[in-house]
Amino acid sequence: MNAASVRRRTPVTMLGTLVLVCIGVVAAFAADHNEAPLARADQPADLADLYAWHDNAANKLVAIVTFAGIAPASVANPGTFDENVLYTVNIDNDGDLESNVAVLVQFFRDDRGRTGMRVENLPGAPASFDAAVNRPVNAGDCRVFAGLRDDPFFFDLDGFRQTLQTGTLSFDATRDTFAGTNATVIVLEMDLDAARASGSTLNLWATTARK
Repeated sequence: MNAASVRRRTPVTMLGTLVLVCIGVVAAFAADHNEAPLARADQPADLADLYAWHDNAANKLVAIVTFAGIAPASVANPGTFDENVLYTVNIDNDGDLESNVAVLVQFFRDDRGRTGMRVENLPGAPASFDAAVNRPVNAGDCRVFAGLRDDPFFFDLDGFRQTLQTGTLSFDATRDTFAGTNATVIVLEMDLDAARASGSTLNLWATTARK
């Protein structure tokens, strides 16, 4: 993965829409960590970031979606798993910015009250499979994970404000506003060849939709 480019879309039927990531494109824009009040009121559907990279040698493509932040670190919080939110990672593999593969993830509770997630259309995995949360689960040659993790996004909010006030760049690489905060993540490790088909460039973006 050379870089990530971020583009916001706002379809009426979608919530918390986020991030277009392009393999082979050198560009980067701001991530999404400060929403309007209505979006912040629905944290399970409020996406923060999409990270993606590929490994040609291992033939793997990894996509990570983060949402429901910024949460304080707490052992009492295992993650945010809303059964009424559908998470979609879209993959365009022919360059027309239309989804060729839509990987679907939705959480559920079984008859014993345990939380799991159902994954559909993950390239290289069974068409549909269920997995437990808060531990890595193998599915064919693929792996998935959902749970609470340290928010990987780095930003110096104080430096940003100082820059706006003074007009002088005041960012400090040792000052991370997001340090010690968590987000719920969905990690999808898939077959790279199956994801890109005959294409040479992959565009990925994530959306949420609520029932």
